[in-house]
Amino acid sequence: MRWKSQVRFGGRTRETHQRKRWQGALVRPYLGTEALEEVRKDLWREMRKLPSPVYARKFAGARWALLKNPGTLTKRQGLALLAVKQRGGALWRAYEMKESLRVIFAGDLEIDEVNEMLDHWCKRASRSRLSSFIRLSKTIRTHRDGILASAILGVSNGRVEGLNTKVRSIIARSYGFHSAKATLALVMLACGPIDLKLPYERASLST
Repeated sequence: MRWKSQVRFGGRTRETHQRKRWQGALVRPYLGTEALEEVRKDLWREMRKLPSPVYARKFAGARWALLKNPGTLTKRQGLALLAVKQRGGALWRAYEMKESLRVIFAGDLEIDEVNEMLDHWCKRASRSRLSSFIRLSKTIRTHRDGILASAILGVSNGRVEGLNTKVRSIIARSYGFHSAKATLALVMLACGPIDLKLPYERASLST
């Protein structure tokens, strides 16, 4: 699976004391969301087998309502999410699992609270009867120390992922480039200058 490859290779980096850590931010938006998306797709495929295609179309339309954060939903998406909640079942349980994992890494908890809540989340996920979340709980347990280190450092790959999205959009709008130099020039024009601070650099600036 795609998210399994991200677990193995996508989140590791090197911090100042030469120890490896895992980005907690990578766990929540990518792994939690993709585990939810796997549940949604499985149910959507089941609905496509029904005689009427209406249910499958309505179900597919709820995708962004499920994947986005609750505070950023449009009115239409909010109604779609409410409909999913009223139906209940596996999809709503998967959504609650995704959101509870997001809250853990929101950045406003102490490390002891993160540790305790992560324990509770993994136990709940392992009993959820949702195969994608059961696998995710095993992954989190395997790389727990690095994930907690990420929470301590407060480092997120959000800016990098946002930049990647912008770069892909620039290339798509331009219908490709003749050289890497031309691509880089337009990326720097649209996105630069880029100034990223490491955790120890931010700490020294604050003191």
